[in-house]
Amino acid sequence: MSIRTAALLIAALGLSLTACGTEDGTTVDAAPQAGASSSAAGSPEGANAADAPRDEATTGGARGQGVSTVGDTISLKGAEDGEKLDVTLVKWLDPAKSADSHTIPSPGKRWVAAQLRLVNTGSATYRDSPPDCVRVADADGRRYDATVADIAAGDAMATDLKLPTGDKSVGWVVAEVPKGSAVTSLQFIPGGGAAEETGQWAVRAG
Repeated sequence: MSIRTAALLIAALGLSLTACGTEDGTTVDAAPQAGASSSAAGSPEGANAADAPRDEATTGGARGQGVSTVGDTISLKGAEDGEKLDVTLVKWLDPAKSADSHTIPSPGKRWVAAQLRLVNTGSATYRDSPPDCVRVADADGRRYDATVADIAAGDAMATDLKLPTGDKSVGWVVAEVPKGSAVTSLQFIPGGGAAEETGQWAVRAG
């Protein structure tokens, strides 16, 4: 065998070792993809952005990327086809005062309240109970659902909302929390919590 022939055989053998084929002929590249995130590889399940927990903010805002605050609007898809909503946290009260002396927070509790503006930007009528879409969280990670309450600040959000395309609705949603808890965020999940998208705002007492 000539030296040239041997060199060609060695080169061909080297090429065959650089790629490994699956049974269907697809080439498997064992090297990391360019720009791949190292955080996903380091997580217990290799989770990506789509697997992020719902308590992560979904939009940018005044406090920086991924954080929305009072006054910010978040666009969310509803649970049904054609449903899309612009949700604005107009005002935040912590604590919130009752509209009368007959309905007050439970012993050891206080009320917090969010004034929300909902605008139907979708192609279908938006049907929902907005208070069922709201929950708040404190600094310890505890979650609290909305409660039925009338506050001095204004009218409550409708509980049986039918919002045609282009229309808007404004109202207050109240949650009852322990007096000593530091509420830090508010979430809105369309479809009574059944939709895939979540809007989150950072809030504070005062």
